[in-house]
Amino acid sequence: MAEDPPIVVGVSGASGAPIAVRVLRSLREARVPVALVVSSGAQAVLKEECGMDVEALRPFATQLYDEGDLGAPIASGSRRTRGMVVVPCSANTAAKIALGLGDTLLTRAAQVHLKERRPLIVVPRETPLPTILLRHLATLSEFGAVVLIASPAYYLHPQSIDDVTNYLAGKVLDHLGVPHSLYRGWKAVE
Repeated sequence: MAEDPPIVVGVSGASGAPIAVRVLRSLREARVPVALVVSSGAQAVLKEECGMDVEALRPFATQLYDEGDLGAPIASGSRRTRGMVVVPCSANTAAKIALGLGDTLLTRAAQVHLKERRPLIVVPRETPLPTILLRHLATLSEFGAVVLIASPAYYLHPQSIDDVTNYLAGKVLDHLGVPHSLYRGWKAVE
């Protein structure tokens, strides 16, 4: 029996590490295989925002890859996946993906997803959005990526940061086709 293809989760060095952790926890709860790659910049942000190191993410991943491992299976289009999310996605990472600079496993795997026309979601958490980043995000969108800005849904009346984090993680899962109960949509029945 063939194993289920994983969802690739790339965590880069932008603010928003709690969203990545929530996505990873939800994928584990949904029993979805995860190929995880965490950039060195993300490791510092993860420590600052969540009080965690990269080893704390290991239980959420089927496979944890080093960002320098350009020979990893997810660096090749011949490795089937269900899609990829870069959460959070730093401006630097978005630029590298948009410009085709696959110098890390994270950026190479993202390029493979674009090349193979597989789902790629990038979650920038930057404000204001500088013009150069807007251009890179527009390029990614033109190439077929979903640009999911980490913006809260005030119409859902969030009561806490947790509510906002759940909503953003849920939007990622929506685009990956993974069922969840992290938030209820607009005018959902109680």
